[in-house]
Amino acid sequence: MTLNLFEKLSYVLFAALAIFILLTFKQYGISNDEQVQHVYGQLLLKFYGSGFTDQSAFMYKNLYLYGGFFDLIAAILEKILPLWVWDIRHLLSAAFGYAGMIAVYKCTRELADERAAFLAVLLLCLTGAWTGAMFTHTKDVSFGACMAWALYYTILVSRHLPRVPLHLSLKLGVATGLALGLRIGGAFAVIYIILLVLIAGLLNAGTFKHRLSYYWQSILSLLPAGIAAFCLMAIFWPWAVMGLSHIFIAAKSFSHFAFNMNTIVDGVFVSIGDVPRTYLLQYLSVRLPEVFLLGLLSAAVILLIKIKKIRPANHLPDISVAIAIITPLLFVLYDRPALYNGVRHFTFIIPVLSIAAGIGLSTAFDILNPYKKLRLGLIAFCILLTSNTIYTLYALHPYQYVYYNYFAGENFKKDVHDWEGDYWSSSLIDATKLLKFYIDAEQMKLPKSHKKIYSVAICAEAFQGRAYLDKRFTITEDWVAADFYISSTNMNCDKVLKGKIIGTIERLDTPLAIVKDRRNLTGEDRRPHAAPRD
Repeated sequence: MTLNLFEKLSYVLFAALAIFILLTFKQYGISNDEQVQHVYGQLLLKFYGSGFTDQSAFMYKNLYLYGGFFDLIAAILEKILPLWVWDIRHLLSAAFGYAGMIAVYKCTRELADERAAFLAVLLLCLTGAWTGAMFTHTKDVSFGACMAWALYYTILVSRHLPRVPLHLSLKLGVATGLALGLRIGGAFAVIYIILLVLIAGLLNAGTFKHRLSYYWQSILSLLPAGIAAFCLMAIFWPWAVMGLSHIFIAAKSFSHFAFNMNTIVDGVFVSIGDVPRTYLLQYLSVRLPEVFLLGLLSAAVILLIKIKKIRPANHLPDISVAIAIITPLLFVLYDRPALYNGVRHFTFIIPVLSIAAGIGLSTAFDILNPYKKLRLGLIAFCILLTSNTIYTLYALHPYQYVYYNYFAGENFKKDVHDWEGDYWSSSLIDATKLLKFYIDAEQMKLPKSHKKIYSVAICAEAFQGRAYLDKRFTITEDWVAADFYISSTNMNCDKVLKGKIIGTIERLDTPLAIVKDRRNLTGEDRRPHAAPRD
């Protein structure tokens, strides 16, 4: 079989992505949640290794509210692979992100053609909130990948309703079960298929009797999917099936999980329990690349133009994607759950949006085919936007997940001031290197017998500093007495403690993290102060 141009381009893109992952997975900093998540995976491994008697996993913080699919795999790989545990997790997370891109390619190819599929994957590659996050957002990206595969099998199922082949039903169940094995948000995949069946019955069955028959046949053929999903959820999230109310407790926590923490929206500090209903939409509008937004705009305009000619009964696969886009957005608008870290908790919607955007751009090129100059102009504009995004991502490496588009602010410095920046404190991986170099240079001037241990305060989890610093340093919670201070600039945490700045991690002329020497401070200058809200 001869491959067309866009098939070849897709294969080249996937090959380049694989090489990029293998070359860079060790360059990304540990995220705030990784330690507790990995401990949870280790405890789940003990649960199974003890014959279900060691149930400490279900008493460890609030991790029992989440599935352990990713963390259990990571805990197993830790015992097998000769790699540092955090590198293992980042490589595994990137593999999930890569699998999510394959799902996007397959979904788009089912709905359109090879060109649209290539564009959809390219747009996802250009999105820092996916490719920049896929190394460290271990829970969010792995969940997004599983949801993308669940959508792919939902699209295939839509072509066979009400009699779904057993193999498709089982594959849908596996993808959905793995998503539920990560977090309760996998219930969205269940909601998608339920809504699809209801809509399909309304469109394809004329009488009430026929609809009942349609729904009954659909339920029977999708029953294996439900069984497979439940079994996998039980394996990777055993707490969920250890009590009748556990699923509902987790669902309520997902919807209304809040604690004393702030986020920032266009320069305004907000409690995470009081974020505006438009929080997710606002962050999507500034986190997605401009060419991605252009694709979404194209899809929306084309849909409005053609909507009167569309026969919904013939477009169940497209309706599947529409459901996967609209349902989470409506949930956020209606329920207004506690949100923070921008789009992080709804990372799973980004692959779906890339499908719509890829199809939107591809269809726009087709519509403009008779108008050569306009078509060439659109192509040139897309190439210009794409080139600018690639340059920005390159300049941000390895902090691509901090990417913001033109609409976030006049420059990158303003972007990370008015919106959440390095919220994972990933830049500590490089900030700790600066501190070690600084002490190396200082100790060269001191006697070899000098054995001082330096205390370091960090605006992050203690293990994020401890993982990179050597025995000359100790992480302290006594910030007043700390010799040094390391912090990302997110939410002005770098301004909580005073000190002489001895190192700065910068990207695009913007500080992402600082290192301060506090040894010469005295009195009130040593005390921490609340981060300014400016």
